[in-house]
Amino acid sequence: MSGRARVTLFAVLATLLTSWSLAALVDSSFWVLEAGVLLAVQGAVGAGARRVPLGRTLTVASQVLVSLLVLMFLFAGKGESTGSGPMAYLVTDFGALFRRGVADVGEFAIPAPLTDGIRLLLLSGVLLIGLLVDLLAVTFRTAAAAGLPLLALYSVAAGLSGGAGASWVSFLLAGCGYLLLLLSEGRDRLAQWGRVFGAAPSPRASSGTGYGGLGAASDRALAPVRTGRRIGAVALGIALAVPAALPALGGGLLGAQGGEAGDGGTGVGGTISAVNPLVSLQGSLNAQDNRVVLKYRTDSPQLGEQYLRILALDEFNGVKWEASGRALTDVPERLPAPPGLSGQVRQTAVEVRTSISAADTYAQRYLPMPYPATSVDIPGKWRFEPAGRTLVGDQLGRDRFQNVQGAMYTVRSLLLRPTAEQLQSAPAPDPLVKAEYTKIPDNLPAVVADTARQVTKGAKDDYARAVKLQDYFAVTGGFRYDTKVASGTGSQAIARFLADKEGFCIHFAFSMAAMSRSLGIPARVAVGFTPGEKQSDGSVNVSMRDAHAWPELYFEGVGWTRFEPTPRQGISVPDYSRAEVPAAQPSAPTALPSTGAAQPSAAPSKAEDCPPEAKKLGECGVAAPQPKGGSGGGGPSLVGVLGWTLPVLALLALPLLPLLWRTRLRGRRLATGQVLEAWTELSDAAWDAGIPPDEALSPRRAAARVVELGRLTPEAADAVHRVAEAVERSLYAPPGTEAAYEGLGTDVLLARAALLAGLDRRSRARAELLPRSAARLRWSAAARWSAVTAALAARLAPVSALLSRLPLRGRG
Repeated sequence: MSGRARVTLFAVLATLLTSWSLAALVDSSFWVLEAGVLLAVQGAVGAGARRVPLGRTLTVASQVLVSLLVLMFLFAGKGESTGSGPMAYLVTDFGALFRRGVADVGEFAIPAPLTDGIRLLLLSGVLLIGLLVDLLAVTFRTAAAAGLPLLALYSVAAGLSGGAGASWVSFLLAGCGYLLLLLSEGRDRLAQWGRVFGAAPSPRASSGTGYGGLGAASDRALAPVRTGRRIGAVALGIALAVPAALPALGGGLLGAQGGEAGDGGTGVGGTISAVNPLVSLQGSLNAQDNRVVLKYRTDSPQLGEQYLRILALDEFNGVKWEASGRALTDVPERLPAPPGLSGQVRQTAVEVRTSISAADTYAQRYLPMPYPATSVDIPGKWRFEPAGRTLVGDQLGRDRFQNVQGAMYTVRSLLLRPTAEQLQSAPAPDPLVKAEYTKIPDNLPAVVADTARQVTKGAKDDYARAVKLQDYFAVTGGFRYDTKVASGTGSQAIARFLADKEGFCIHFAFSMAAMSRSLGIPARVAVGFTPGEKQSDGSVNVSMRDAHAWPELYFEGVGWTRFEPTPRQGISVPDYSRAEVPAAQPSAPTALPSTGAAQPSAAPSKAEDCPPEAKKLGECGVAAPQPKGGSGGGGPSLVGVLGWTLPVLALLALPLLPLLWRTRLRGRRLATGQVLEAWTELSDAAWDAGIPPDEALSPRRAAARVVELGRLTPEAADAVHRVAEAVERSLYAPPGTEAAYEGLGTDVLLARAALLAGLDRRSRARAELLPRSAARLRWSAAARWSAVTAALAARLAPVSALLSRLPLRGRG
């Protein structure tokens, strides 16, 4: 392999190893294999173009063209193309996929699902970095500068994941790839001046040609190469060890130890930071470590209503739900009255006091608190947003904001108790509220509004319509709760969710809010936490998997009212949204069993015997879907544990197979007590130690050779000679002479121990784990194969002879 081809190969390898740092950003690593193939194709095209040779510009252009063509075929049919022909496909389809990928990156938490858009972004980015590395390292012969695009690739991975995806393994792989690239480029550069360091003739060749005196010079020639490798290894070790040894330095690009609000992501082991809580919601629900993020004590008489609300998403632009930009004010001592709340409902409300403490690992910029809060006592710099009634951390410095991390605060809030009659008789909402909170995007598919009208057919007021929408999602519509679904949050995603009928809380909340707006009911989406789990000491723990989203609908006189369309176990269904309908209506429609619900029980109950609220809680014949990875699961099964453990143990045992084989063979040979078997074992022990057998020597000469080359102690040398003498007696003594003696096996083991003791640590490990005498297995297999083929030929010989005597057509 030429020097430039070697540099090309290591440039591809360095890019591929560095791209592994991106693997933690998505939930599947299959794209890394695709990236390796694409990088190999790109590098091969560059090597071929340089071999022609083509100019630098044409070489890069050919690599770009081939990369685009490969991507075109790889993503054929993955997007919607409105044109015709290759150019229309490339421009229109790739542009749509790129936009979809960018939207998916902003929508999903890490690890994100490997959608086609995200996959295209990953592969295109890795190919671009690979092209830059190839250009710098191979075309311009500046491998050191090629570290800049590699560093950019690693930094992007660390930045997007908040440090969670950039583990020390990723850093080690990236560093090793870069060092190998430097070494290959240096080797190629030195080769242009003459003989490459490290290419000294072997000792056997030196002695045979009379140039044995070059041995010392060869060692000196090899020294710079060894020194460079050692410097690289030491540098990598220091880079890995110093952050771990000095925690005050933080993890840097190797991992986030904490962080200000605004970092984003939900890194395991670091700070849970989520300025946009929606982005981290799915990651929280699927988190492996269900960490407690909030603890609180409350005097609320209804713990099931103690939702901790973070913020309200009140603007739907067709791509996503988000909080609209509003003016912030100082936090007043007493918060203003909730919008739309009448005195009649306020009189039946109870003021609740809640003391909350946030974990040190929870860096949310928005303050979680019950709704509607009337006063908040919290240290730090906070601002108040009146429309959403949320507290937002103020700016503390450049890229630094106040957050809830480690804070202890007290919130006073109202526990509202509206009745179904009050909601049903609510007057028309304020025109300004209705105009703002019933806006729907122009690209909202017609199926959303059509489904809303179909579901609420026959309802005479907004309250009845809201209850019917809620029960459609939670009970009668056949929807399934699944936190692994990647349905998105835009207009098309809502239509897809209505068709697929599976998703988690954000999909249920977004869809009900959009459908409510299509019916003229003011609606928005709230994000926060369910009440959590009460502890034995009276406190309540709120964990990551308690993250939740729910729709809030506006009723004049009551204000913003929570509904629960998500069929999730453990959530609280508000009393006012139960199936009981006010007396003004004739009767409640009977809810039919869900045809899409998961796993019916052995004896499903009749629909008329099971009210909708019981179905939501999983108390009917149809089993409520269990959240995957929930805290209440029974853990992995024994079969699953064994299914993973046994292959891992088998994989770990593979390197020990030669050692186990030699140990078993040694014991079997020595157990026979036969001299020739013991001599074979002694010869193999010497062979494993680096002294190959020489069948041309007599036993006595062979023993002397083992003693001399193995530098054995006098005691071990005597043991070897005793075994050799026994072999000679066995071979040449008159029949009946006893060749074996009592300590034969002990002498063989003594000689073997002395041979291993004379080796350095690496050679001793080589002799134990990769014995050279294992070549006998190959010889034995070859001999058996030869015997099998000979026996088969012997059996087929009569058939062949018979066939040879048969007359052949056409002969003569």
